[in-house]
Amino acid sequence: MPLFRLSENIEFPPAWLARSDGLLCIGGDLCAKRLILAYRNGIFPWFSNSEPILWWSPDPRLVLFPSRIRVSKSLKKTIRKDCFSIRLNTAFEQTIVACSQSRQDKPEGTWLVDEMIDAYITLHKMGMAHSVEAWQGDRLAGGLYGVSLGKTFFGESMFSLVSNASKVALVALAHELDSQGFGMIDCQVTSGHLLRMGAQEITRDLFLDILDHSVDEIVPDSLWRSGRHLFPKSKTDSSPSRIAHAI
Repeated sequence: MPLFRLSENIEFPPAWLARSDGLLCIGGDLCAKRLILAYRNGIFPWFSNSEPILWWSPDPRLVLFPSRIRVSKSLKKTIRKDCFSIRLNTAFEQTIVACSQSRQDKPEGTWLVDEMIDAYITLHKMGMAHSVEAWQGDRLAGGLYGVSLGKTFFGESMFSLVSNASKVALVALAHELDSQGFGMIDCQVTSGHLLRMGAQEITRDLFLDILDHSVDEIVPDSLWRSGRHLFPKSKTDSSPSRIAHAI
């Protein structure tokens, strides 16, 4: 397949024209309008400081169906201990910067360059990008961030400063999205960590079909309200231990 070069126009070639490695096109910018269009069409940016902007649509695609999240016995014990307070959107910038820093020592380096961070902060201010944070007191112990369109959540990155913090955040998110009827959490590319938590590879065609049926679904305005707790201690039916047993 050819590699497409984007112009100033806000448009993308069809995702199914991507190369065998998933790379579809090159260039363009990271303005909010282009990013939203990319996600709606099953495409995402992924590049390093030494590269131009690269746009991908891999086949197969790793996804996590919220109802199928897998929680290990050790993680269930952590959840029962109530080690973390899980909150939404109280520290988005801190979360995305921490995700970037957690990758800097890895061999492949970080793809969360300054240009990417600025772009997702803009999406957050527009109510399109969200952070799920695991707190211990006033310390941010871990978390994740991503983009939400309709009833699909596009996971971008996770970090942990305390063992299991990001995993508990992901379990909390999956439980919440399942209760809201979300079709899937997009995990983009395959990793052993996410496979162990129940993620699975599906074909690009199936991914795009699910996306087409979920991306325009309506969600309540309160879903992503800043400061909302995903494991509210005041509700017995949604306590951490009950959730852990129910999954």
